[in-house]
Formats: sequence, structure tokens, C-alpha cells
Amino acid sequence: MKHLKIIFPVLLLIMTLSSCNSNKSDQASDDIAVYQCPMKCEGEKTYPEAGSCPVCKMDLQPMETENSKELSDQDISEESIFNLTSKWHTEQGNEIQLEDLKGKTLVMVMIYTSCKAACPRLVADMRNIEAQIPEANLDDLRFVLVSIDPKIDTPERLKAFAKENMMDGEQWTFLQGTESSVQEFANVLAVKYKKISPIDFSHSNIISVFNSQGELIHQQEGLGVDNKETVEAILQLTQGQS
Repeated sequence: MKHLKIIFPVLLLIMTLSSCNSNKSDQASDDIAVYQCPMKCEGEKTYPEAGSCPVCKMDLQPMETENSKELSDQDISEESIFNLTSKWHTEQGNEIQLEDLKGKTLVMVMIYTSCKAACPRLVADMRNIEAQIPEANLDDLRFVLVSIDPKIDTPERLKAFAKENMMDGEQWTFLQGTESSVQEFANVLAVKYKKISPIDFSHSNIISVFNSQGELIHQQEGLGVDNKETVEAILQLTQGQS
């Protein structure tokens, strides 16, 4: 009898907790699964589960709630560079991952600071592109220069290079990685580079534009080329974010 007196309250407590968990689960499910008549026969009325409209008898269609929108906004596609988990150092000495750049349109190029041939022209192209972007769009934009010479291009050297080239504003970021992370990133951008002397590299001259989810949208190849299409791609992306 004493055992029954103990067991009954315990069972009651378990049933109560199960009921609470079930309610919470149902509520979470309701937040994501909301249905509505595609013809909106009853205005904005929604239903917590699938079925048919009582007026037109059409199947109710699932609609996005704020919670499901937030979840979808956080997702990244398989094509996103934010899937790369390598760590990088900025010119300020901060350690970041590429995903930390999420949320802004990215204009990216690979250079090295001791380059005397192609890189100065690539830098000039980047600055020329920046000059064509209205100030209102710059808040949604980040220019990123990735060094292909991580042994020489320390954060301190990159910071000095940024200052020398008037690229030390908030919209500019320089990255130093490891040799393996640089090679991995170059493969993603289809940038080819090769060391041809202790201080020189031969390399592709490509400027890439990524959307705020890290997906490649546009590439410009060559030096001193017409960058009209690149600027247009950036404007479309940054205006879409505003």
C-alpha cells in the first residue's frame, strides 16, 4: 500500500511532464507548419494542419512563418564558400572564418604584396570598382584581398600595404591563411598560381563577386578590363540587401 502511495504521484508527475513536452512540441510544430487556402477564400485565415478549404475545397498550402523564414535565411547552399572551415587572419590580427563575412556582398581577389607586375593593377581595378559604388551601397559591401604568399604577407605587412594603398577603410579586408587554405580557396575561385622564384608568383587575374550567402555570382578576368558588368552585379546585390 505504501508503495502504491509513492508510485501514483510519480506516475502523475511523469504524465504531466509528458503532456507539457507534447504541448511544447506541438507549439514548435505549429510555428513552422501553417496552412492557408491558395485562393484566400477566408482572407488571411490559417490552419495548424493540412486539409482542404471549407469554402472552395482546394487543398490548403503550407506557408512560411517568421520562424521558418529565419531558419531558411540562416541556411547556406552547397556552393557557398562559407562551407570552408579554414581559419584566416585579418590585417588587424583577428582570426576569422569565411562565414564571419556572411551578410555582405563580397568582392574578392587574390594577390601578394611584393608583386610588382599584375597585383598593382588588380589593386587599381578594385579601387576603380569601389569608386563607382554609391556610398549608400558600401555598408552592404566588403572588398576582400587574399594573399597567395602567407609566409611573407603577415597581418602586419598586410596592414601596412592597406594603408599605403588607401585601402584601410571599414569596407576593406585583407586575409592571411595557411598554404593549404590558400590553395583550397584558389581552387574554389578557379585561380591558378605558381611560385616561380623565392619572391615571385605567376597567377590568374580574377576578381570574383559573391552574394551575402557566399555564392559566386560574377567573375571578371584580366587587367584593366571594362568592369561595367562587375559594377552592375555589385549594385544589384547591394540594392537587394538594403
